[in-house]
Amino acid sequence: MMAQEYCCASADEGAESGPHVPFVLERREKVEENWRTAVSHQLKKQCTCSSERAKAQVLGFVPILKWLPRYQLKEWILGDIMSGLIVGILLVPQSIAYSLLAGQDPIYGLYTSFFSSIIYTLLGTSRHISVGIFGVLCLLVGQVVDRELALAGYITESIRNNATLGLGMGNSTGGPVCDRSCYAIMVGTTVTFTAGVYQVLMGLLQVGFVSVYLSDSLLSGFATGASLTILTSQVKYLLGLELPRAQGWGSLVKTWVSLFQNLGQTNLCDLVTSMVCLAVLVPTKELNDRFKAKLKAPIPFELFVVIAATLASHFGHFEEEYGSKVAGAIPTGFLPPQLPSWSLIPNVAVDAFSIAIVGFAITVSLSEMFAKKHGYVVDPNQEMYAIGFCNILPSFFRCFTTSAALTKTLVKESTGCQTQMSGLVTALVLLLVLLVISPLFYSLQRCVLAVIILVNLRGALLKFTDVPRMWRVNRLDTAIWLVTMATSALINTELGLLVGVMVSAFCVLGRTQRAQALELGRAGHRELYEDLASYKGLQSQPGVAIFRYEAPIYYANQSLFKKALYRCLGLDPVKEKARRRKLEKHRRKQEEVAMTTGGEGGTKGKEKELTTKVFLPNQVNFHSVVIDCSPVLFLDTAGVNALKEVYKDYKENGVQVFLAQCNTSVLESLNSGGYYPEKGMGEKERVFFTISDAVLYAQSLSSQNGDCDTSC
Repeated sequence: MMAQEYCCASADEGAESGPHVPFVLERREKVEENWRTAVSHQLKKQCTCSSERAKAQVLGFVPILKWLPRYQLKEWILGDIMSGLIVGILLVPQSIAYSLLAGQDPIYGLYTSFFSSIIYTLLGTSRHISVGIFGVLCLLVGQVVDRELALAGYITESIRNNATLGLGMGNSTGGPVCDRSCYAIMVGTTVTFTAGVYQVLMGLLQVGFVSVYLSDSLLSGFATGASLTILTSQVKYLLGLELPRAQGWGSLVKTWVSLFQNLGQTNLCDLVTSMVCLAVLVPTKELNDRFKAKLKAPIPFELFVVIAATLASHFGHFEEEYGSKVAGAIPTGFLPPQLPSWSLIPNVAVDAFSIAIVGFAITVSLSEMFAKKHGYVVDPNQEMYAIGFCNILPSFFRCFTTSAALTKTLVKESTGCQTQMSGLVTALVLLLVLLVISPLFYSLQRCVLAVIILVNLRGALLKFTDVPRMWRVNRLDTAIWLVTMATSALINTELGLLVGVMVSAFCVLGRTQRAQALELGRAGHRELYEDLASYKGLQSQPGVAIFRYEAPIYYANQSLFKKALYRCLGLDPVKEKARRRKLEKHRRKQEEVAMTTGGEGGTKGKEKELTTKVFLPNQVNFHSVVIDCSPVLFLDTAGVNALKEVYKDYKENGVQVFLAQCNTSVLESLNSGGYYPEKGMGEKERVFFTISDAVLYAQSLSSQNGDCDTSC
């Protein structure tokens, strides 16, 4: 469609009739491709097979084949070895500790960190993120595991080797198939497998873009709320209490109530050990953070505490003498592969979906953040594949869900990491522990593992101190953070993520509902129009009101747009029409009364026929309205109809309406929505490319018709 259909008359017409001739652009003709042709073209493009395409697909799916041949050994190897070694040392105590949070035995946490490090090295595109155990995902997995254990007949953690299963897991004679630990990892691996399948399917469907809908404030609030739940779940280990994990909504409150009710059963040995470990780890963590710029690598105080606590527990006989709970036997080597429980998938499918979304969102946000910082690009869809296979493949080796973790990623970056090769070094450290060292942790108290978890929550919990600053910067983002955090902590962790997404969506919609409506003025002789209420020295244009609505116009806010326009300009054409009808009726009634009186009054009544010409109210001093459409990103059918109604209603009141600075999407919506009448070329002169053209045209047209004095 040509530009003249969106602007005013041509130059020749303007020379004869006199109105201002605006700037005209000629739009390119769009050739609309038949949908069958488009589908055929896409199928041919996707299904065409060649050696170059096959090579590109393989290199894209296995990125290590692309970057490994270009690996700069002398420049990068030292940094990768150092960072991989440090992260591996930190992962040993954390893997054992977070197994407790996921409701699993310690060995499974080591398996999880080992396999995920190798697989992400092969498939990941980020050079810096550390993929492995993440506290929030461990919490979500642990909640599912505890729920399924309770349904299967395992009520408390003390019921282990002698417990029987209750939901079809027994054999034909009713005997047990596996103990509590066996069933727990079966549930964990099934959740992990299902979450991985979701993530790979999302990668196949190219839906990596969904991460943009999870804002930083939403993810931060969700992580902080989950951290409060994690903290609450670990207090029982600090006190040495044997309590079942609270299930359902409000689990945080239920847990605290249960803790206070059982305070009298506190194990003093566990309590003292917890206090000593906290007294050591909290200040040393602070020292690591404060002097991280001077330290080449963070000091692994957690590992030192684990070693010291294990030695003290072993030689002090804490388990035998004081009844302290310890990690127990940790086998060496690897167990044979095992398929997930297919019968459990319907039970955990919904939980696995939320876990998949959280894991993907955390991984992609961290990978993009560090890629931007170091000047390279990551592929969100490939990250989806990578994290998906980091869950699918390890699930056969009794691992649970993984994702990127911020703390270990920061350590990895600060210790000189250059490429994904550092992940292989981390895996070698964990392999050494799995094959040789793991049995030495038999006497490690569980309360020490709980302390390690709590200390690593410090960063998330410190977010509460940032709330005043966040409130000053952006109140809406802070409100999203608070709602998501409170819902995740006080009601339900998975529900917190859903509520956060919904609140974020409503906030975006709310901004279009509360869009600013501005009356514009001109800055001197420049073609610059801004809000009269915000800037000094702006001049109104004689006889022309200029209006700007700073939002798209669509079905949800089209009525608000009209109200804002009428309120800003001080003229509601609908009410004005009703007022005139009432006045018309009143005049006719007076005329009829005058005619019935006869004589001179009747003659005067006949002479006072009601004029059909429309006159504006005395307080309105404009004959034209220009709507600046530059902030209007799009129009739907309701938005086009709203503009048509505005044009029609104002025209009936003697006011012309013009649109200015419309983008191509808005122009196409106006054309397809029938905004331009099919007949009468003069009425097509409604849309202009600049505000100045619209103002000058309106003023010249009014001057030519001699209406300016009458209207004003």
